[in-house]
Amino acid sequence: MQDKMKKNLIAVLPGDGIGPEVVKQAVKVITYFNDQDLFPCELEEKLIGGTAYDAEGKPLPDDTLALAKKSDAVLLGAVGGTKWESLDYSVRPERALLSIRKELNLFANLRPAKVFAELAESSTLKTDIVSGVDLMVVRELTGGIYFGEPRGVQEEGGQRVGRNTLVYSESEIKRIAKVALEIASLRQSKLCSVDKANVLETTELWREIVEEEHKNYASVELTNMYVDNAAMQLIRDPNQFDVIVTGNLFGDILSDAAAMLTGSIGMLPSASLDEDRKGMYEPVHGSAPDIAGKDRANPLATILSVAMMLAYTFDRVELSDLINQAVQQVLKDDYRTRDINQDGMKLVGCEEMGDLVVGNLYNLASKG
Repeated sequence: MQDKMKKNLIAVLPGDGIGPEVVKQAVKVITYFNDQDLFPCELEEKLIGGTAYDAEGKPLPDDTLALAKKSDAVLLGAVGGTKWESLDYSVRPERALLSIRKELNLFANLRPAKVFAELAESSTLKTDIVSGVDLMVVRELTGGIYFGEPRGVQEEGGQRVGRNTLVYSESEIKRIAKVALEIASLRQSKLCSVDKANVLETTELWREIVEEEHKNYASVELTNMYVDNAAMQLIRDPNQFDVIVTGNLFGDILSDAAAMLTGSIGMLPSASLDEDRKGMYEPVHGSAPDIAGKDRANPLATILSVAMMLAYTFDRVELSDLINQAVQQVLKDDYRTRDINQDGMKLVGCEEMGDLVVGNLYNLASKG
């Protein structure tokens, strides 16, 4: 449990493209709580990604990693862009993400997909299908086929052969299952574990261990689903899900599918946690270099990432709820950035959207 009076250190890593723009708006929200003595904190900013490579020749400089390790939480913007696509794989901006996740042991990725009532018509699916959707994908982030050995491409029998290995240990499965079960117990107490146990022995083990860990959470209803069926069910009837837990590869795919239920990836936050719930918080969207510097980015996903930070790392659920209410009110008042705009709405830029959210925080405080 975090001390509410402790002055927490937050590493701010704006990154590339629209990252600095959206992070600036999220920092406004954190600063509001700090100024009101509701959340004492210090913010320290460092380079990451392509901008770090340009300045220091590596996407994750040593001082950035050192700050991330000593901080209580990390706020990340976005990394990457066409500018750096020709770089060697080892120094591309995206390598910074893989490295920082590994160095901080951020094994649990939380990807909520919530459809705000005001944006239900923005989804590519029928409104009656997506209305009320509020689910969480818990993805194992540091194991599985992305990290398994052996891997690579070799010459065998006169032809090239590519090989990746799906590996999960009992302890890796148990710890992600525990995170998912705990989150489910705080929500609707429903957990769906997704695997391919009818084909892959590794995921057969996954299912067995999840079921064993479930014995410690009798109040949570556990179901199992094959990944191909889960993908179909997300589109057919997403409201059947509360929390989904799955491995790295399946989670990568299903969390993106769930994201599109909401109508805009610009609305989706995420968290990556270690075993002590220290986390890195970031919007799901990318760096969008085509709109960088044009005040067109949607900062709400980054602002909602701060809400997740306050809830999951700092146990300040009441402050997290205030952010969610402030964002909801902005949407109720018909303000929209370009990615979520519709006829009859009030089009605003990134900067103004951040100011509107902070303004609503002041209004909520005056009412409360």
